[in-house]
Parts: sequence; structure tokens; C-alpha cells
Amino acid sequence: MENDITTNRRQPWNKDKLIGQKPPLKLKEIWAIRVRLQLAKRTRDLAMFNLAIDSKLRGCDLVSLRVRDITHGNQVAPRAIIMQQKTQRPVQFELTEPTRDAVAAWIAKSKLKPEQFLFPSRLRASPHMSTRQYARVVHYWVASIGLDPTAYGTHTMRRTKATLIYRRTKNLRAVQLLLGHTKLESTVRYLGIEVDDALEISEQTDI
Repeated sequence: MENDITTNRRQPWNKDKLIGQKPPLKLKEIWAIRVRLQLAKRTRDLAMFNLAIDSKLRGCDLVSLRVRDITHGNQVAPRAIIMQQKTQRPVQFELTEPTRDAVAAWIAKSKLKPEQFLFPSRLRASPHMSTRQYARVVHYWVASIGLDPTAYGTHTMRRTKATLIYRRTKNLRAVQLLLGHTKLESTVRYLGIEVDDALEISEQTDI
């Protein structure tokens, strides 16, 4: 009887899964992925990777971008503004030169028009890449440089540049604006900076 109860007992939802914040990529890891995508001539992935890092957008906002959202005429714009799906608040982001070049190459290769989605789905049922497809692509990127894909996710891409900016400037308000958070406390929790800063202080303290 006891064995039957044990057998039928539900497994915990988080069994064998990593939980908590997904870590951001380190600078050397960003460049390692970029180089691999460039060498493999993965034009779409390079554009998506660079844009995900620069824009700091949630996955749902990234995959639903249209060409016109980030272009002026025939040129990829250095800055863009979109309405976030989750908060219905506008957020601005920059596109660095390498990102503009990568996105322009992808648009030209795919012959995308302004009204089309930037990352069309390869499935007929969906007009653009789904967040689940995007998550699989992120796992492929991190696995390609020897990282454990289960430890990283789409929020890794959102957190990466924001974390680098905070570590270099300590300007939490700027990061809040870039992430489109309404409350500073949300940015603190999102970056996990209180824990990181505490550990950094602890590491520098000799007893």
C-alpha cells in the first residue's frame, strides 16, 4: 500500500530544474557567441542576438518587432521606441553599429518589408517567431560555447546589458529607465544587485 502511495505521489514541479534568476552573459561569452554566429553565417541569429542584447526587451516584445519599428526609411535607426506588451508603457533602446549592420544584413537577405515582422516564423500557423522558439534559439546559443543551456533563458538576454551598465556606472535609475520598470525596487530585484554587491563587499573584506 505504501509503495502505491509513493508511486502515485506527484513529483515536485521543480525536480531536477534550476530555479531563480537566469544569469546574464559575461562580456567574453557575448563575443564568443557572436564570433560563432558570424563564422557559421547565421545571419538571422546574429541579428537577433545583437538586437536582444542591445534592446533589453522581453522575449514577447522582441519576437513581435516589425521592421518599421527599428528603421527610418531604408536605414536601421540608432534608437527606437516601442510599447511594451506587459506594461503597456513605452520603452526606448539603442542599436549599436554592429547591431544595425547585423539587422540590416538580415532584412536585406530576407527581403523584408517595413510592415513585416522582423523575425517571421517558419511555421505557417504563426506570423512571427514564438517566445518558445526564441527560448530554444537562446539555448542553442549558450550551448554552442559550452554553457549549460538549462541555466540560461530569454531573460538572460534581457538582463545582460542592463547588468553590465549597472556594474560600470552604478546608475540604478538609468537601468530602470532602460528596462522600462515602473518601480526602482523592481529593477533592484530583477538585477539581484543587492546580493551581488553584498558578495562583492564580502569578497574584498579580509578577516
